[in-house]
Amino acid sequence: MSDVKTSILVVDDDLAIRELLHEHLSRVGYDVMTAAEGDSMRRTLSEARVDLIVLDVMLPGDDGFTLCREIREHSQVPIIMLTASSDETDRVVGLEIGADDYLAKPFSARELQARVKALLRRSGFNRADNPRFVCFDRWRLDTQAHELISDQGEATPLSGADFSLLQLFLAHPNEVLDRDTISGVTRGRESMPLDRVVDVAVSRLRQRLGDQGRSPRLIKTVRGAGYLLAATVIHGAE
Repeated sequence: MSDVKTSILVVDDDLAIRELLHEHLSRVGYDVMTAAEGDSMRRTLSEARVDLIVLDVMLPGDDGFTLCREIREHSQVPIIMLTASSDETDRVVGLEIGADDYLAKPFSARELQARVKALLRRSGFNRADNPRFVCFDRWRLDTQAHELISDQGEATPLSGADFSLLQLFLAHPNEVLDRDTISGVTRGRESMPLDRVVDVAVSRLRQRLGDQGRSPRLIKTVRGAGYLLAATVIHGAE
């Protein structure tokens, strides 16, 4: 059995938060690195393996949104964004640009630990028993590479949130999934009134599948009930 620890990079300009998370996450078995701003984050990412990033929105220089976009240009590493704002807009923007989860300040180290654990699980860690390929419609999902492959052979990398949501639909084809079920899997929590997180996640996945327009063909909206994947799913296909 490998003794390599899961590595987490905490990016926050608040020294007290960096020290708190370093101490708490290290204590429960993670290899924790910290950075106070974007340049330090970039150096760490170029020099070390990072399995998950905790990224503050408000940073000196490039803010968290800018850094998240930059990371997503070349990596699908899971990202949890920290925001001091209670405004839903920050959360929606973060998810739209590729973040996998968010947490509002102030927060407890124990809550962040739970989010980290859930996100690592959703992002494919310890999934060696899963079939590598799942086929549906004109697509094939590579569950190891986290790539969506078209019938023309074109591969599209999926972020942790997109990958988790697609896996949920593929596990329950032609079943209506309500918002709380979707939110519980993709965000690790129940949806809140007027929360747009689920809608944003579904819309982003539809874009990946080319399933946009007024009447989506694959992921259908069931008014008042939720969403449904209208497709035959074949697990373990090559």
